Amino acid sequence: MTSSANAALSQWSIDREIVMSRVIDAPRDLVFEAWSDPKHLPQWFGPKGFKIETFEIDVRVGGVWRFNMIGPDGTVYPNRMRFRRIERPSFMEMDHGDDQGDDPGMFRFTITFAEQSNGKTVLMMRQLAASTEQRDGMIGFGAVEYGYQTLDKLAAYVGGLKK
Repeated sequence: MTSSANAALSQWSIDREIVMSRVIDAPRDLVFEAWSDPKHLPQWFGPKGFKIETFEIDVRVGGVWRFNMIGPDGTVYPNRMRFRRIERPSFMEMDHGDDQGDDPGMFRFTITFAEQSNGKTVLMMRQLAASTEQRDGMIGFGAVEYGYQTLDKLAAYVGGLKK
């Protein structure tokens, strides 16, 4: 893929990013496992009320996760995530977009997992759009609200694993 979107995603720019963070009451290794283990990731991923239908999941550098996010109203959103970098247990980088060949709406995102001295994890998620217009459209669509709903589901999921 050599689209202009991909070229733009190779250079990080704060005017094209969305940043979210969350403190999760679970050890970093467990939070990282929830993001990187194919048996866990589909269990919690997506906004509140959304379900995941996985077609293919290969969580490794170069691997792909193809899935549908199914909204509470039954709307199906085809997704593809390609894993670009995985540095266990502190960092992941992925490209995320529609499940099609050259998605102009694809965005890149990174996740850092930092350990707090009290055993909690600080998760920082940075999403990079190809343009400021795309970023503004993502915000307008609800990317920040839906992102925080997804992180809420992650926190609840790993809370259940801790017990």
